[in-house]
Order: sequence, then C-alpha cells, then structure tokens
Amino acid sequence: MPGLTEWFVFLGTAALFAVSPGPGMLYVLARSLRGGRSEGVRSVLGNGIGACVHVVAAALGLSALLATSVVAFTVVKFAGAAYLIGLGLYLMFQRRHGQPAAEDAGGTARRLARSPLLQGILSEVLNPKTALYFMALLPHFVHPERAPAALVFILLGLIAVAMAVLADLVVALFAGGIGARLRRNPRWWSRQRLASGATMIGLGGFVAVAEQGT
Repeated sequence: MPGLTEWFVFLGTAALFAVSPGPGMLYVLARSLRGGRSEGVRSVLGNGIGACVHVVAAALGLSALLATSVVAFTVVKFAGAAYLIGLGLYLMFQRRHGQPAAEDAGGTARRLARSPLLQGILSEVLNPKTALYFMALLPHFVHPERAPAALVFILLGLIAVAMAVLADLVVALFAGGIGARLRRNPRWWSRQRLASGATMIGLGGFVAVAEQGT
C-alpha cells in the first residue's frame, strides 16, 4: 500500500485528472445538454463502468499490450474514433427528442443501442488513452512487498474512477438543467443537437489522432 505522503500525491493527481476536461467529461456534457440530467447521469455511470474495465485490465496486465503494441493501440484507437464519430452523426440527424418512434420487432434492440449507459461504457472502453493513464499513474504507488500488487492496483484505480465519476456528475447535473430549458425551445434544441453531434465528432477526431506515447 502507498505511504501517507504517497496517498496525498496520488489523491491530488487523481483529483486533477478528474476535474480536467477530457473526452469523458465532454461526452457527459454533450449528452446532458441533449437529454437532460437523467441521460447525463446514465452517461456518467457508463463512463465509470468503462473506466473500471480499464482498471481491471491494467491490473491483469492487458493494458500493457496497448502501451507496447502499436497494432493493438491503433486498432482500439480507430474503433473508438469510429464509434464516437458515428454517435455524433446520429445525434446531429436525430429527430426531435421526445417524438415517439414507430414500434417494431427491432425497437428494443435500437433502444438498447441508443442507451446512454451502454454508449458511455463503449466510448470509454474504446478509448486507449484511459488505459494508458492508469498504466502511467498507478504503478508508482504499488509496492508488491507490502501488499498484493493486483489488489492495490484495483483499489487505487477504483478510487480514481470514483473521483472522476463525482466530477462528471456535477457536470451532468448542471448541464442537464440547462438542457431541459433548451429543449423547450425548438430553435435552441436544434442548435444544441448540432453542437452535441459536433462535440462527439470532435472527440472521435481527438481519439483518432492520439499518439501512443502521449
């Protein structure tokens, strides 16, 4: 386990990471403005679950593959970029929020695919920079001679994820309230829809140009 001084350093570093605007926070902002607080909170939970997947993968050593393999990093990077860009295009050309859609045999599957929770999980899992963040930060605070390395790694990772979730929740609640008011105005809703879609496409572009070592 980390020593007292290391705990302060770790918590400070994790806090800075949590409040720094990044792809996850911008994703939550866009979804909250579009769908209100409920959609924003579900997006936050999706991001948190996706980040937990990276924590477990890093503890098992799987994330080291992304850090050392150019091919693996590139595949995950472009898969994530394509997903975010596709999601952005969907948001830009979506019909008016709240308009009932025709029900058919595939309605449930489409509702699941549009779920903010599921989309948050996928967007975070397909972001290789999250995996590299945990691989770069957490090993400095793990001391195998004091406690099992994997357990300490997971504990520290979950603390970092919890701090990020709290910061994203603040964004979701604040932006969700603004989004609820904007949706009452068709003109502003149309502009917000285009802005949210453009944000997603921009995030996809950011992921696509990300370098392995940065």
